[in-house]
Amino acid sequence: MTRDKGDTRMTPAIPPAMERPHFIGIGGAGMSGIAKILTQRGALVAGSDFRESATAAALRELGATVRIGHDAAHLADGTSCVIISSAIRDDNPELAAARSQGIPVVHRSEALAALMTDSRAIAVAGTHGKTTTTSMLAVALGTLDLHPSYAIGGDLDGPGSNAHHGKGELFVAEADESDRSFHRYTPEVAVILNVELDHHANYASMDEIYESFETFTAAVRPGGTLIINADQDGARVLTARLRGRADLRIVTYGESAEADVRVLDVVPHGLTSTVTVRLADGSELAFGVSVPGRHYAHNAVAALAAGVAAGVPAAALATALGSYTGVGRRLQLKGEAAGVQVIDSYAHHPTEMTADLEAVRGAAGEGRVLVVFQPHLFSRTRELGTEMGQALALADASVVLEIYPAREDPIPGVTSALITDAATRHGARVHPEPEGGKDAVPEVIAGMAGPGDLVLTMGAGDVTDLGPKILDRLAR
Repeated sequence: MTRDKGDTRMTPAIPPAMERPHFIGIGGAGMSGIAKILTQRGALVAGSDFRESATAAALRELGATVRIGHDAAHLADGTSCVIISSAIRDDNPELAAARSQGIPVVHRSEALAALMTDSRAIAVAGTHGKTTTTSMLAVALGTLDLHPSYAIGGDLDGPGSNAHHGKGELFVAEADESDRSFHRYTPEVAVILNVELDHHANYASMDEIYESFETFTAAVRPGGTLIINADQDGARVLTARLRGRADLRIVTYGESAEADVRVLDVVPHGLTSTVTVRLADGSELAFGVSVPGRHYAHNAVAALAAGVAAGVPAAALATALGSYTGVGRRLQLKGEAAGVQVIDSYAHHPTEMTADLEAVRGAAGEGRVLVVFQPHLFSRTRELGTEMGQALALADASVVLEIYPAREDPIPGVTSALITDAATRHGARVHPEPEGGKDAVPEVIAGMAGPGDLVLTMGAGDVTDLGPKILDRLAR
């Protein structure tokens, strides 16, 4: 441990290999958070990204060196390690240069695990809802002046707010199952929100998914606690597989009568809701959640159960959870123009899409719900395109963009037509991407929307960029 100059708190020492790290893809949600924490701890952080961004600018303000584009020349003399995510390909010139020079290459999950070593870690996992639940807990703990450290897959209130080095003993982190990297964490409290088949490039079956989550729970520190959903099918199967482990305390939550922390009621109020729960000791609590829908109310209950497992008083934590007002891209209100609200959603799996559409349907009242959906990944579209189309039937009308490839190469025969065809079969009013591409979408939406309607931009890619453009067009 080292002491910050002019400060009374003790700061965890920087692992020697991370004193001068170089991040490839430093602007990414997970990567930028680790870079921020290392910078706040005093490391000389450098990195590169493929494009300029507000996140890159925020890191520069903290003192990090961020270059745009990928070039072997970006590796500075004295670089102690190169940190990568699973999205970085082997032919990346900086990665190839690091390997040829013998510079240690560290996966981002290894870096995050090292940062959590001296803390009491709470790791939030699950197929959906990780970012929201982690954010809720981090904000609530901060409201209670517990000064948590946190690493989240989204921004709380502005670019670069996805992570923080706090002086408290708790560290709240999003635990990503997509590439099995969450196996590296050793939390005191683990949270599993749901268990479904996703990330088809890495998992071939539900058995592989269950095995992966079992490995995650096996790393919980002796005497630690698992918080797990009592309502969702996959989570219930996993719970049954984990029963009998003497070294793991299991606390279930949900609407099930058997849940240890039981959700008694969720009352919607437009874009907010009130949730009432019965705790394991039989006491009841009611508290506000400043995001809409049952799905998000359940996320708040998971955050409550996790905090209580870490020793935070339940009543104080419940009140503090009401201070959470959302995270970027999780039903984030982008603005209103001409009587039309525009909301942005990161949902890209059918379960997430359904939950968010049901939530905004309740918030829209008598208005229509219009969706601009961008599928994410060819492999996901191939496996779940039919279910995505079925989810879009919950909207009054949708525009489906071309697939956002992210890290994948195209798969022959896999296009957005898989979704639009399925949506049409389910009676949905759906339109393919217009001839002018994404740039033509604001004009299309302006021709469809009227006062009282709600527009939802949805997907994990760059569809988020359309929200402000739609608002500008509506304003005209």
